[in-house]
Amino acid sequence: MEDKYAKTAREILNCIGGGENVISSAHCATRLRLVLKDESKINMDALEQIELVKGNFNNGGQFQIILGTGIVDKVYAEFVKIGNVAEMTKEEVKQEAAKKMNPIQKLLKTLADVFVPILPALVASGLLMGINNILTAQGMFFADMSLVDAYPQIKDLADMINLASNAGFTFLPVLIGFSAAKIFGGTPILGAVIGAIMIHPDLLNGYSYGQALLDGTVPYWHIFGLPVAKVGYQGTVLPVIVSVFCMSFIEKRLRKVVPAMLDNIITPLVSVLVTAALTFLFIGPVMRTVGDAMTNAVMWLFFDLGPLGGLIYGVTYPLLVITGMHHSLVTAETQILANIQTLGGSPTFVVVACANCAQGAAALAVMLLMRKNAKMKSMASASGISAFLGITEPAIFGVNLKLRYPFYAALIGGGIGAAYATMMHVLSVSQGPCGLIGVICIRPDCMLQFLVSTIITIICTFIITILFGKTIGRKQQA
Repeated sequence: MEDKYAKTAREILNCIGGGENVISSAHCATRLRLVLKDESKINMDALEQIELVKGNFNNGGQFQIILGTGIVDKVYAEFVKIGNVAEMTKEEVKQEAAKKMNPIQKLLKTLADVFVPILPALVASGLLMGINNILTAQGMFFADMSLVDAYPQIKDLADMINLASNAGFTFLPVLIGFSAAKIFGGTPILGAVIGAIMIHPDLLNGYSYGQALLDGTVPYWHIFGLPVAKVGYQGTVLPVIVSVFCMSFIEKRLRKVVPAMLDNIITPLVSVLVTAALTFLFIGPVMRTVGDAMTNAVMWLFFDLGPLGGLIYGVTYPLLVITGMHHSLVTAETQILANIQTLGGSPTFVVVACANCAQGAAALAVMLLMRKNAKMKSMASASGISAFLGITEPAIFGVNLKLRYPFYAALIGGGIGAAYATMMHVLSVSQGPCGLIGVICIRPDCMLQFLVSTIITIICTFIITILFGKTIGRKQQA
Protein backbone atom coordinates (compact mmCIF):
# COMPACT_ATOMS: atom_id res chain seq x y z
CA MET A 1 0.00 0.00 0.00
CA GLU A 2 1.28 3.47 -0.94
CA ASP A 3 2.38 5.64 1.97
CA LYS A 4 1.23 9.25 2.21
CA TYR A 5 4.43 10.65 0.68
CA ALA A 6 4.25 8.44 -2.42
CA LYS A 7 0.53 9.23 -2.69
CA THR A 8 1.24 12.95 -2.50
CA ALA A 9 4.01 12.70 -5.11
CA ARG A 10 1.71 10.83 -7.51
CA GLU A 11 -1.10 13.34 -7.00
CA ILE A 12 1.27 16.26 -7.63
CA LEU A 13 2.52 14.65 -10.82
CA ASN A 14 -1.05 14.19 -12.02
CA CYS A 15 -1.82 17.84 -11.29
CA ILE A 16 1.17 19.24 -13.19
CA GLY A 17 0.80 17.22 -16.37
CA GLY A 18 2.95 14.21 -15.48
CA GLY A 19 6.69 13.65 -15.38
CA GLU A 20 7.01 14.39 -19.09
CA ASN A 21 6.00 18.00 -18.40
CA VAL A 22 8.88 18.50 -15.93
CA ILE A 23 12.08 20.03 -17.31
CA SER A 24 13.93 20.04 -14.00
CA SER A 25 13.24 19.57 -10.32
CA ALA A 26 14.85 20.21 -6.94
CA HIS A 27 13.75 21.09 -3.43
CA CYS A 28 14.75 23.46 -0.64
CA ALA A 29 13.89 23.26 3.06
CA THR A 30 10.14 23.69 2.54
CA ARG A 31 9.34 23.75 -1.19
CA LEU A 32 9.37 21.56 -4.27
CA ARG A 33 10.95 23.64 -7.07
CA LEU A 34 9.94 22.75 -10.62
CA VAL A 35 10.58 24.11 -14.09
CA LEU A 36 7.73 22.96 -16.34
CA LYS A 37 7.45 22.81 -20.12
CA ASP A 38 3.84 23.96 -20.17
CA GLU A 39 2.38 25.60 -17.07
CA SER A 40 -1.08 25.72 -18.63
CA LYS A 41 -1.33 21.99 -17.87
CA ILE A 42 -1.36 22.65 -14.11
CA ASN A 43 -4.67 21.72 -12.47
CA MET A 44 -4.53 24.35 -9.73
CA ASP A 45 -7.83 23.42 -8.06
CA ALA A 46 -6.86 19.76 -7.74
CA LEU A 47 -3.36 20.67 -6.55
CA GLU A 48 -4.70 22.81 -3.72
CA GLN A 49 -6.88 19.92 -2.52
CA ILE A 50 -3.90 17.61 -1.92
CA GLU A 51 -3.63 17.04 1.83
CA LEU A 52 0.10 17.72 2.31
CA VAL A 53 0.28 20.67 -0.11
CA LYS A 54 0.21 23.95 1.81
CA GLY A 55 0.36 26.33 -1.14
CA ASN A 56 2.08 27.16 -4.40
CA PHE A 57 3.44 30.10 -6.36
CA ASN A 58 5.37 30.90 -9.50
CA ASN A 59 8.53 32.94 -9.12
CA GLY A 60 11.46 33.49 -11.46
CA GLY A 61 10.37 30.81 -13.91
CA GLN A 62 10.00 28.19 -11.16
CA PHE A 63 6.71 26.67 -10.07
CA GLN A 64 7.13 26.10 -6.34
CA ILE A 65 4.91 23.85 -4.24
CA ILE A 66 5.00 24.43 -0.47
CA LEU A 67 5.08 21.17 1.53
CA GLY A 68 6.95 22.04 4.73
CA THR A 69 10.07 21.01 6.60
CA GLY A 70 10.52 17.28 7.02
CA ILE A 71 7.91 16.55 4.35
CA VAL A 72 9.35 18.01 1.18
CA ASP A 73 12.45 15.77 1.08
CA LYS A 74 10.37 12.59 1.48
CA VAL A 75 7.82 13.66 -1.15
CA TYR A 76 10.64 14.70 -3.50
CA ALA A 77 12.31 11.28 -3.22
CA GLU A 78 9.06 9.63 -4.33
CA PHE A 79 8.43 12.35 -6.93
CA VAL A 80 11.65 11.72 -8.88
CA LYS A 81 11.17 7.96 -8.63
CA ILE A 82 7.54 7.81 -9.73
CA GLY A 83 7.82 10.52 -12.38
CA ASN A 84 11.21 9.35 -13.67
CA VAL A 85 12.41 12.93 -13.26
CA ALA A 86 16.10 13.83 -13.22
CA GLU A 87 17.33 15.27 -9.93
CA MET A 88 19.07 18.65 -10.03
CA THR A 89 20.54 21.09 -7.56
CA LYS A 90 18.75 24.35 -6.77
CA GLU A 91 21.33 26.23 -8.84
CA GLU A 92 20.77 23.99 -11.86
CA VAL A 93 17.02 24.47 -11.57
CA LYS A 94 17.56 28.24 -11.38
CA GLN A 95 19.60 28.08 -14.59
CA GLU A 96 16.80 26.20 -16.34
CA ALA A 97 14.22 28.65 -15.00
CA ALA A 98 16.28 31.60 -16.25
CA LYS A 99 15.77 30.39 -19.83
CA LYS A 100 12.07 31.13 -19.46
CA MET A 101 12.56 34.68 -18.16
CA ASN A 102 12.14 37.87 -20.15
CA PRO A 103 15.11 40.30 -20.43
CA ILE A 104 13.99 42.44 -17.46
CA GLN A 105 13.55 39.39 -15.23
CA LYS A 106 16.99 38.13 -16.27
CA LEU A 107 18.55 41.50 -15.44
CA LEU A 108 16.96 41.61 -11.99
CA LYS A 109 17.98 38.01 -11.31
CA THR A 110 21.55 38.79 -12.33
CA LEU A 111 21.72 41.74 -9.94
CA ALA A 112 20.38 39.58 -7.13
CA ASP A 113 22.88 36.80 -7.94
CA VAL A 114 25.77 39.28 -7.72
CA PHE A 115 24.79 40.54 -4.28
CA VAL A 116 23.69 37.33 -2.55
CA PRO A 117 27.26 35.94 -2.05
CA ILE A 118 28.51 39.19 -0.48
CA LEU A 119 25.56 39.69 1.89
CA PRO A 120 27.33 37.94 4.82
CA ALA A 121 30.16 40.48 4.58
CA LEU A 122 27.72 43.40 4.57
CA VAL A 123 25.70 41.93 7.45
CA ALA A 124 28.86 41.38 9.53
CA SER A 125 30.09 44.91 8.78
CA GLY A 126 26.73 46.45 9.62
CA LEU A 127 26.36 44.58 12.90
CA LEU A 128 29.90 45.52 13.92
CA MET A 129 28.97 49.12 13.16
CA GLY A 130 25.96 48.70 15.44
CA ILE A 131 28.20 47.43 18.24
CA ASN A 132 30.52 50.40 17.72
CA ASN A 133 27.53 52.74 17.89
CA ILE A 134 26.47 51.21 21.21
CA LEU A 135 29.96 51.76 22.62
CA THR A 136 30.27 55.35 21.39
CA ALA A 137 26.67 56.69 21.52
CA GLN A 138 26.33 59.67 23.84
CA GLY A 139 23.65 59.40 26.52
CA MET A 140 22.61 55.79 25.86
CA PHE A 141 23.79 54.48 29.22
CA PHE A 142 25.10 57.59 30.97
CA ALA A 143 23.97 61.21 30.83
CA ASP A 144 26.10 63.11 28.28
CA MET A 145 28.58 60.25 28.17
CA SER A 146 29.26 57.16 26.07
CA LEU A 147 30.49 53.79 27.30
CA VAL A 148 33.92 54.65 25.92
CA ASP A 149 33.92 57.94 27.88
CA ALA A 150 32.89 56.13 31.06
CA TYR A 151 35.37 53.30 30.57
CA PRO A 152 38.39 54.66 28.65
CA GLN A 153 40.08 51.26 28.82
CA ILE A 154 37.75 49.97 26.08
CA LYS A 155 38.57 52.83 23.65
CA ASP A 156 41.09 50.79 21.68
CA LEU A 157 38.63 47.90 21.47
CA ALA A 158 36.01 50.30 20.07
CA ASP A 159 38.55 51.63 17.55
CA MET A 160 39.36 48.11 16.41
CA ILE A 161 35.65 47.25 16.04
CA ASN A 162 35.11 50.48 14.09
CA LEU A 163 37.94 49.57 11.71
CA ALA A 164 36.54 46.07 11.21
CA SER A 165 33.04 47.45 10.59
CA ASN A 166 34.27 49.79 7.84
CA ALA A 167 36.31 47.22 5.92
CA GLY A 168 33.42 45.58 4.08
CA PHE A 169 32.03 48.90 2.88
CA THR A 170 35.43 50.45 2.13
CA PHE A 171 36.39 47.57 -0.17
CA LEU A 172 32.87 46.88 -1.44
CA PRO A 173 33.84 47.33 -5.13
CA VAL A 174 36.43 44.56 -4.72
CA LEU A 175 33.82 42.18 -3.28
CA ILE A 176 31.30 43.08 -5.98
CA GLY A 177 33.95 42.72 -8.70
CA PHE A 178 34.84 39.21 -7.56
CA SER A 179 31.20 38.12 -7.30
CA ALA A 180 30.14 39.74 -10.58
CA ALA A 181 32.96 38.11 -12.54
CA LYS A 182 31.77 34.67 -11.36
CA ILE A 183 28.23 35.46 -12.52
CA PHE A 184 29.34 36.87 -15.89
CA GLY A 185 31.72 34.02 -16.65
CA GLY A 186 34.99 35.93 -16.19
CA THR A 187 37.91 35.21 -13.90
CA PRO A 188 36.84 36.24 -10.37
CA ILE A 189 40.27 37.48 -9.32
CA LEU A 190 40.39 39.79 -12.36
CA GLY A 191 36.98 41.12 -11.35
CA ALA A 192 38.44 41.86 -7.91
CA VAL A 193 41.36 43.66 -9.59
CA ILE A 194 38.93 45.90 -11.51
CA GLY A 195 37.18 46.70 -8.22
CA ALA A 196 40.53 47.46 -6.56
CA ILE A 197 41.57 49.75 -9.44
CA MET A 198 38.35 51.72 -8.95
CA ILE A 199 39.18 52.50 -5.28
CA HIS A 200 42.95 52.84 -5.57
CA PRO A 201 44.32 55.30 -2.95
CA ASP A 202 46.02 57.39 -5.69
CA LEU A 203 42.55 58.41 -6.91
CA LEU A 204 40.46 61.19 -5.39
CA ASN A 205 38.25 59.47 -2.83
CA GLY A 206 34.75 59.07 -4.25
CA TYR A 207 33.19 60.47 -1.08
CA SER A 208 35.06 63.77 -1.69
CA TYR A 209 34.11 64.03 -5.37
CA GLY A 210 31.04 66.24 -4.85
CA GLN A 211 32.88 68.88 -2.85
CA ALA A 212 35.89 68.76 -5.20
CA LEU A 213 33.53 69.35 -8.11
CA LEU A 214 32.10 72.44 -6.40
CA ASP A 215 35.60 73.70 -5.52
CA GLY A 216 36.98 73.01 -9.00
CA THR A 217 39.76 70.81 -7.58
CA VAL A 218 39.00 67.51 -9.32
CA PRO A 219 42.32 66.01 -10.55
CA TYR A 220 42.63 64.84 -14.16
CA TRP A 221 44.84 62.66 -16.29
CA HIS A 222 45.59 64.01 -19.75
CA ILE A 223 45.80 61.00 -22.04
CA PHE A 224 46.47 61.85 -25.71
CA GLY A 225 44.96 65.25 -25.04
CA LEU A 226 41.81 63.78 -23.48
CA PRO A 227 41.07 64.84 -19.86
CA VAL A 228 40.07 61.88 -17.68
CA ALA A 229 38.84 62.48 -14.13
CA LYS A 230 41.14 60.84 -11.59
CA VAL A 231 38.30 59.92 -9.24
CA GLY A 232 37.60 56.75 -7.24
CA TYR A 233 34.30 54.89 -6.94
CA GLN A 234 33.99 54.32 -3.20
CA GLY A 235 30.39 53.80 -2.13
CA THR A 236 29.17 52.89 -5.62
CA VAL A 237 27.64 49.70 -6.95
CA LEU A 238 26.59 49.97 -10.59
CA PRO A 239 29.93 51.19 -12.03
CA VAL A 240 31.85 48.11 -10.88
CA ILE A 241 29.09 45.71 -12.02
CA VAL A 242 29.02 47.16 -15.54
CA SER A 243 32.82 47.39 -15.71
CA VAL A 244 33.24 43.74 -14.71
CA PHE A 245 30.59 42.73 -17.21
CA CYS A 246 32.66 44.41 -19.94
CA MET A 247 35.85 42.81 -18.61
CA SER A 248 34.25 39.36 -18.64
CA PHE A 249 32.97 39.91 -22.17
CA ILE A 250 36.43 40.96 -23.38
CA GLU A 251 38.14 38.10 -21.54
CA LYS A 252 35.84 35.41 -22.93
CA ARG A 253 36.30 36.70 -26.50
CA LEU A 254 40.08 36.87 -26.14
CA ARG A 255 40.31 33.30 -24.85
CA LYS A 256 38.77 32.14 -28.12
CA VAL A 257 41.35 33.84 -30.35
CA VAL A 258 44.58 34.13 -28.35
CA PRO A 259 46.93 31.13 -28.80
CA ALA A 260 47.03 28.86 -25.76
CA MET A 261 50.74 29.51 -25.11
CA LEU A 262 50.07 33.26 -24.82
CA ASP A 263 46.64 33.12 -23.21
CA ASN A 264 47.80 33.52 -19.59
CA ILE A 265 49.80 36.62 -20.55
CA ILE A 266 47.80 38.43 -23.23
CA THR A 267 44.25 37.82 -22.02
CA PRO A 268 44.54 39.20 -18.45
CA LEU A 269 46.71 42.13 -19.65
CA VAL A 270 44.35 43.28 -22.39
CA SER A 271 41.18 42.56 -20.37
CA VAL A 272 42.27 44.66 -17.38
CA LEU A 273 43.87 47.47 -19.39
CA VAL A 274 40.97 47.96 -21.80
CA THR A 275 38.38 47.69 -19.02
CA ALA A 276 40.23 50.18 -16.84
CA ALA A 277 40.35 52.67 -19.71
CA LEU A 278 36.64 52.20 -20.49
CA THR A 279 35.79 52.53 -16.79
CA PHE A 280 37.42 55.91 -16.26
CA LEU A 281 36.43 57.27 -19.69
CA PHE A 282 32.80 56.18 -20.02
CA ILE A 283 31.39 53.47 -17.75
CA GLY A 284 32.25 55.02 -14.39
CA PRO A 285 30.91 58.55 -14.97
CA VAL A 286 27.69 57.32 -16.61
CA MET A 287 26.90 54.59 -14.08
CA ARG A 288 27.83 56.83 -11.14
CA THR A 289 25.13 59.21 -12.33
CA VAL A 290 22.60 56.37 -12.70
CA GLY A 291 23.44 54.92 -9.27
CA ASP A 292 23.24 58.33 -7.60
CA ALA A 293 19.85 58.90 -9.24
CA MET A 294 18.54 55.60 -7.84
CA THR A 295 19.81 56.42 -4.36
CA ASN A 296 18.48 59.97 -4.50
CA ALA A 297 15.06 58.66 -5.58
CA VAL A 298 14.87 56.38 -2.54
CA MET A 299 16.12 59.09 -0.20
CA TRP A 300 13.64 61.60 -1.67
CA LEU A 301 10.83 59.13 -1.07
CA PHE A 302 11.70 58.79 2.61
CA PHE A 303 13.24 62.10 3.64
CA ASP A 304 11.23 64.51 1.48
CA LEU A 305 7.82 62.79 1.42
CA GLY A 306 8.27 61.50 4.98
CA PRO A 307 5.48 59.21 6.25
CA LEU A 308 3.75 59.34 2.86
CA GLY A 309 6.90 57.99 1.23
CA GLY A 310 7.11 55.20 3.81
CA LEU A 311 3.45 54.38 3.21
CA ILE A 312 4.00 54.18 -0.56
CA TYR A 313 7.08 51.95 -0.18
CA GLY A 314 5.38 49.75 2.40
CA VAL A 315 2.31 49.16 0.23
CA THR A 316 4.35 48.68 -2.96
CA TYR A 317 6.94 46.22 -1.64
CA PRO A 318 4.63 43.13 -1.32
CA LEU A 319 3.35 43.82 -4.85
CA LEU A 320 6.95 43.74 -6.09
CA VAL A 321 7.53 40.45 -4.24
CA ILE A 322 4.70 38.83 -6.18
CA THR A 323 6.33 39.71 -9.51
CA GLY A 324 9.91 39.14 -8.35
CA MET A 325 10.69 42.82 -9.02
CA HIS A 326 11.82 43.35 -5.42
CA HIS A 327 15.28 42.17 -6.49
CA SER A 328 15.69 45.54 -8.22
CA LEU A 329 15.75 47.22 -4.79
CA VAL A 330 18.91 45.38 -3.73
CA THR A 331 21.14 47.67 -5.78
CA ALA A 332 19.85 50.90 -4.24
CA GLU A 333 19.87 49.38 -0.73
CA THR A 334 23.49 48.27 -1.08
CA GLN A 335 24.58 51.68 -2.37
CA ILE A 336 22.83 53.39 0.55
CA LEU A 337 24.59 51.10 3.04
CA ALA A 338 27.90 51.72 1.26
CA ASN A 339 27.42 55.41 2.11
CA ILE A 340 26.24 54.73 5.64
CA GLN A 341 28.76 57.08 7.26
CA THR A 342 27.35 60.07 5.37
CA LEU A 343 23.68 59.02 5.20
CA GLY A 344 23.49 57.64 8.76
CA GLY A 345 21.75 54.41 7.74
CA SER A 346 19.14 52.97 5.43
CA PRO A 347 15.41 53.76 5.86
CA THR A 348 14.22 50.86 3.68
CA PHE A 349 14.97 47.90 5.97
CA VAL A 350 12.32 48.72 8.56
CA VAL A 351 9.72 49.28 5.83
CA VAL A 352 10.37 45.82 4.41
CA ALA A 353 10.27 44.37 7.95
CA CYS A 354 6.87 46.01 8.51
CA ALA A 355 5.59 44.65 5.19
CA ASN A 356 6.74 41.14 6.14
CA CYS A 357 5.26 41.32 9.65
CA ALA A 358 1.98 42.48 8.12
CA GLN A 359 1.82 39.34 5.97
CA GLY A 360 2.46 37.24 9.09
CA ALA A 361 -0.22 39.02 11.12
CA ALA A 362 -2.76 38.61 8.32
CA ALA A 363 -2.03 34.88 8.13
CA LEU A 364 -2.45 34.45 11.89
CA ALA A 365 -5.77 36.30 11.75
CA VAL A 366 -6.89 33.85 9.07
CA MET A 367 -6.04 31.02 11.45
CA LEU A 368 -8.68 32.35 13.87
CA LEU A 369 -11.24 32.96 11.13
CA MET A 370 -10.91 29.56 9.46
CA ARG A 371 -12.44 27.53 12.29
CA LYS A 372 -13.59 24.58 10.20
CA ASN A 373 -10.81 24.44 7.60
CA ALA A 374 -8.07 22.49 9.39
CA LYS A 375 -5.67 22.57 6.44
CA MET A 376 -5.87 26.34 6.05
CA LYS A 377 -5.54 26.85 9.83
CA SER A 378 -2.37 24.75 9.85
CA MET A 379 -0.91 26.59 6.87
CA ALA A 380 -1.82 30.01 8.30
CA SER A 381 -0.20 29.35 11.68
CA ALA A 382 3.07 28.02 10.27
CA SER A 383 3.39 30.63 7.53
CA GLY A 384 2.46 33.47 9.89
CA ILE A 385 5.31 32.67 12.25
CA SER A 386 7.65 32.23 9.27
CA ALA A 387 6.75 35.73 8.01
CA PHE A 388 7.64 37.26 11.38
CA LEU A 389 11.12 35.81 10.83
CA GLY A 390 11.35 37.38 7.36
CA ILE A 391 10.26 34.48 5.12
CA THR A 392 6.95 35.56 3.59
CA GLU A 393 6.38 33.39 0.52
CA PRO A 394 4.32 30.73 2.37
CA ALA A 395 2.10 33.41 3.92
CA ILE A 396 1.70 35.46 0.73
CA PHE A 397 1.17 32.65 -1.76
CA GLY A 398 -0.21 29.94 0.49
CA VAL A 399 -2.75 31.99 2.47
CA ASN A 400 -3.13 35.71 1.87
CA LEU A 401 -3.25 35.90 -1.93
CA LYS A 402 -5.38 32.79 -2.08
CA LEU A 403 -8.07 34.44 0.06
CA ARG A 404 -7.30 37.98 -1.19
CA TYR A 405 -8.79 39.94 1.72
CA PRO A 406 -5.85 39.11 4.09
CA PHE A 407 -3.44 40.40 1.44
CA TYR A 408 -5.37 43.67 1.15
CA ALA A 409 -5.34 44.00 4.93
CA ALA A 410 -1.57 43.33 5.02
CA LEU A 411 -0.97 46.08 2.45
CA ILE A 412 -2.86 48.57 4.63
CA GLY A 413 -1.32 47.45 7.94
CA GLY A 414 2.19 47.29 6.51
CA GLY A 415 1.76 50.77 5.04
CA ILE A 416 0.65 52.19 8.40
CA GLY A 417 3.65 50.70 10.22
CA ALA A 418 6.03 51.86 7.48
CA ALA A 419 4.62 55.39 7.64
CA TYR A 420 5.19 55.51 11.41
CA ALA A 421 8.75 54.15 11.05
CA THR A 422 9.56 56.77 8.42
CA MET A 423 8.09 59.54 10.57
CA MET A 424 10.34 58.41 13.45
CA HIS A 425 13.41 58.18 11.15
CA VAL A 426 14.18 54.54 11.92
CA LEU A 427 17.43 53.55 10.16
CA SER A 428 19.31 50.27 9.77
CA VAL A 429 23.06 49.74 9.65
CA SER A 430 23.12 46.43 7.77
CA GLN A 431 21.09 43.94 5.82
CA GLY A 432 19.64 40.91 7.56
CA PRO A 433 16.41 39.05 8.35
CA CYS A 434 13.54 41.45 7.58
CA GLY A 435 11.25 40.52 10.45
CA LEU A 436 10.99 40.98 14.19
CA ILE A 437 14.51 39.63 14.72
CA GLY A 438 15.73 42.30 12.30
CA VAL A 439 16.09 44.57 15.33
CA ILE A 440 19.73 43.42 15.45
CA CYS A 441 20.32 45.32 12.18
CA ILE A 442 18.91 48.63 13.45
CA ARG A 443 20.86 51.60 14.75
CA PRO A 444 20.90 51.40 18.57
CA ASP A 445 19.09 54.71 18.98
CA CYS A 446 16.32 53.47 16.64
CA MET A 447 15.78 49.96 18.05
CA LEU A 448 12.85 50.88 20.31
CA GLN A 449 11.01 52.69 17.52
CA PHE A 450 11.67 49.72 15.21
CA LEU A 451 9.87 47.43 17.64
CA VAL A 452 7.06 49.97 18.04
CA SER A 453 6.70 50.14 14.24
CA THR A 454 6.41 46.37 13.90
CA ILE A 455 3.94 46.12 16.80
CA ILE A 456 1.76 48.83 15.23
CA THR A 457 1.93 46.90 11.96
CA ILE A 458 0.93 43.60 13.55
CA ILE A 459 -1.97 45.03 15.58
CA CYS A 460 -3.39 47.11 12.70
CA THR A 461 -3.10 44.26 10.20
CA PHE A 462 -4.65 41.74 12.57
CA ILE A 463 -7.66 43.96 13.30
CA ILE A 464 -8.18 44.90 9.63
CA THR A 465 -7.95 41.25 8.56
CA ILE A 466 -10.58 40.25 11.10
CA LEU A 467 -12.87 43.08 9.92
CA PHE A 468 -12.37 42.17 6.26
CA GLY A 469 -12.92 38.51 7.08
CA LYS A 470 -16.25 39.31 8.74
CA THR A 471 -17.37 41.45 5.78
CA ILE A 472 -15.89 41.03 2.31
CA GLY A 473 -14.45 37.59 3.14
CA ARG A 474 -17.47 36.21 4.97
CA LYS A 475 -18.30 33.65 2.27
CA GLN A 476 -14.78 32.17 2.50
CA GLN A 477 -15.05 31.28 6.19
CA ALA A 478 -15.55 27.56 5.87
